Amino acid sequence: MRKSKVIGLILGPLLYSLIRVFFLPEGLTDEANGVLASTSWIAIWWITEAIPIAVTALLPIILFPLSGSLEIGATTASFGHKYVFLYLGGFIIALTIEKWNLHKRIALNIINVIGSNIQNIILGFMVATAFLSMWISNTATSVMMLPIGIAIVKQLKDNPKTRVDENLIFGKALMLAIAYSASIGGISTLIGTPPNLVLAGVISEIYGYEITFSQWFVFGFPISLILLFICWKYLTSFAFSFKQKEFPGGKAEIKRLLKGLGKMTYEEKAVSIVFATTAFCWITRSLILQKLIPGLDDTIIAILFAVLLFLIPSKTKHKKLISWKDTRDLPWGIILLFGGGMALAKGFETSGLALWIGSQMTSLIDLTTLVIILLLIASVNFLTEITSNLATTAMLLPVLAPLALTIDIHPFILMVGAAVAASCAFMLPVATPPNAVVFGSGYLRIPDMVIKGFIMNLISILILTIFVFFLLPELWDITIEGFPEAFKKESLTE
Repeated sequence: MRKSKVIGLILGPLLYSLIRVFFLPEGLTDEANGVLASTSWIAIWWITEAIPIAVTALLPIILFPLSGSLEIGATTASFGHKYVFLYLGGFIIALTIEKWNLHKRIALNIINVIGSNIQNIILGFMVATAFLSMWISNTATSVMMLPIGIAIVKQLKDNPKTRVDENLIFGKALMLAIAYSASIGGISTLIGTPPNLVLAGVISEIYGYEITFSQWFVFGFPISLILLFICWKYLTSFAFSFKQKEFPGGKAEIKRLLKGLGKMTYEEKAVSIVFATTAFCWITRSLILQKLIPGLDDTIIAILFAVLLFLIPSKTKHKKLISWKDTRDLPWGIILLFGGGMALAKGFETSGLALWIGSQMTSLIDLTTLVIILLLIASVNFLTEITSNLATTAMLLPVLAPLALTIDIHPFILMVGAAVAASCAFMLPVATPPNAVVFGSGYLRIPDMVIKGFIMNLISILILTIFVFFLLPELWDITIEGFPEAFKKESLTE
């Protein structure tokens, strides 16, 4: 066992005990103290990975009731939050897409259309990866794209006119492109990455306000487009230099892989229709469908079409498009982690801890709103290089809500800023699953990732700050400064 794990195992319960016994400042209730102590224990075990992070996510079920902070029924109810099931439905659809190889056909066709120029091939991979990551988990997307990328890299022969290894340079650039675009694409949609769903869940819990799929899309999609284009230009024009512009055998290799897939099967067509219909319903629900079906929401859509996949027959004898056996590959650990994050949010809200922490942050009042947003986004960005972006978001969002009340900034400004910043960690293999996946390809060394990723971190901090400060208020019709009276009353009811 690593030394950090041993330290974490001891430090977690020790810090919990110290906070419960000695940290009793004025204004902090016993319930809030219990949530703070529990969160400290959970945070240390998440950061050090003393035990699997999904198992750590179960600790609120033990600690909250025993510390008197939150009843067992309220704690466990958080693990059944509607956004947990939205995530579950999305993963079932994603598993079905992967089962019938539809994901490969989508990716290869996008690349085939773009062309065989080396820079364009990288762009093709980034567009394909980002698009799939909008609907499928970042991890699954990068795992799927990696073997296709390696197959393409192997076709590139060294250019005898240059001294550098073109194959290695192209391999490094393509691997980073896959990892970065998987993270960037996830920002586009509400289901694209867990921090987005955590944000929607926390806002729903605290304020009773629903962020719709389409509402998020008009904010997240432009960010993804701009970041994707800048990332492509950075990787292909500044981070790496390609002496060999055309890609020998590139187009032929793509066509060979496409030919290997054969004609589109009945199952692929059926899954395509379900997938396209699901996406259409998510995007148009708040604009069209909800007027026809008032009770419809994104979770119902996800579960409806997930269930439908278990009903539609395949041409394999006595089989459906997906079976329960296939769900063994569902990321149950991520789903538990998501539930644990929602339990923490509930604890912060109901115990009054969030308000108490917010009242301690009055020092930020003297800073301008733009500086506060920039500092917050930069802090979350670099923090998630070494911690889970989901866990970080789950811990920070309940704190940012009362902080907004203290410094008189609309809560969405701070909370959305933190959520999108959590998806932009590009430096370390441990920062995100896509980074870890491509690091395992053998083309990259840690210095490659740190140097290139640091620049991408700075770029993303700048872009996100501009979007959150200047465009979010316009797109969502909210004000930057001033805490809505309805939200203020809601947050003070406990």
